[in-house]
Amino acid sequence: MGMTMTQKILASHAGLDCVEAGQLIEAKLDMVLGNDITTPVAINEFRRAGFEGVFDRDKIAIVLDHFVPNKDIKAAEQSKSCRDFACEHCVSHFYDVGKMGIEHALLPEQGVVTAGDCVIGADSHTCTYGALGAFSTGVGSTDMAAAMATGKAWFKVPSAIKFELTGKLPKNCSGKDVILSIIGEIGVDGALYKSMEFTGEGVSELSMDDRLCICNMAIEAGAKNGVFPVDDITKAYINGRCEREYKVYEADADAVYERTVKVELDKIVPTVACPHLPENTRPASELHDIKIDQVVIGSCTNGRMEDMETAYKILAGKKVADGVRCIIIPATMAILRECVERGYYTAFIDAGAVVSTPTCGPCLGGYMGILAAGERCVATTNRNFVGRMGHTKSEVYLASPATAAASALTGYITEPKEA
Repeated sequence: MGMTMTQKILASHAGLDCVEAGQLIEAKLDMVLGNDITTPVAINEFRRAGFEGVFDRDKIAIVLDHFVPNKDIKAAEQSKSCRDFACEHCVSHFYDVGKMGIEHALLPEQGVVTAGDCVIGADSHTCTYGALGAFSTGVGSTDMAAAMATGKAWFKVPSAIKFELTGKLPKNCSGKDVILSIIGEIGVDGALYKSMEFTGEGVSELSMDDRLCICNMAIEAGAKNGVFPVDDITKAYINGRCEREYKVYEADADAVYERTVKVELDKIVPTVACPHLPENTRPASELHDIKIDQVVIGSCTNGRMEDMETAYKILAGKKVADGVRCIIIPATMAILRECVERGYYTAFIDAGAVVSTPTCGPCLGGYMGILAAGERCVATTNRNFVGRMGHTKSEVYLASPATAAASALTGYITEPKEA
């Protein structure tokens, strides 16, 4: 029986010739990730278990991104715990203020993860790295603790759903519209503990930033992971970033999938997920009467360079609507620097927006954009649960950078024209 791409990666890392859906395996890990919220918990469990050292200092990444620069005493203490641990164990991939970024944008950018890897992270959006042709998934902090010590993790091999992409996206749409459309179709539990495997001729029409966004939100469909095939676009992105050799895995022709979902990219429209679930999707064109108070463009979903470029093209030379707070957050310091060099920062400020250093801040209701009761926000983030960005009576509408930027100019949810 043939194997899917995910199953091949897991079989290789488990030292097995083949695996099948539902099988329990122990796999070797290429990278273990934590952030400033989840790592302190993992450190406590690491010490409680009596572990004295990490399995490989080059295969652990700790990224301070949720509350840095630190917003309060508790955040400062959490970050200090991470700093002390990273120093004690000489962790190679430690990212703090000045060189940090939002973890799921930073690790691919820095070549810390690559094709063929098996990666776990104590953050649910670790599934992002499937865009590179890796198996990556989120775990709890206890799993992270054990993995830092042993370099291994237990998995139940997931079954898979094939998403067959055809056509080409309209110019006012992006990967965010694709994944929101998919989640709107299959639901937030439509891929529960399954691998979302993206295939088809349409894959070549998606940029790496599109793919990273799509895999990032696989978890919003309940998936164990999302994964794209490794093609020339992938290789062009990886080459020059990662010093390690990478391995390309391909699904067998007779691989077994639970079902196939056809996605016609040319029929995708600017899409918005309304409160309070990512599956509650509607075309942006149907929501023009919804008045908003805030726009956030950033996050591990949509804070990359293409997202900044889209926002710039829409906002440059125009003004954010009165009464709207527009917050723009480049996902990494490298992206921030390029925005400055291209003149985007000046354009954003002239438009009436504020620009932050890289942080997850507002996405999880942490800081840098908390909502009050009754306020509405259009955000390029990944979740819009009750109270996600602040008060339980606030509302979050998930959208692409193009839709978010267009909405910032009007003060209402607005379908973007060609971005």
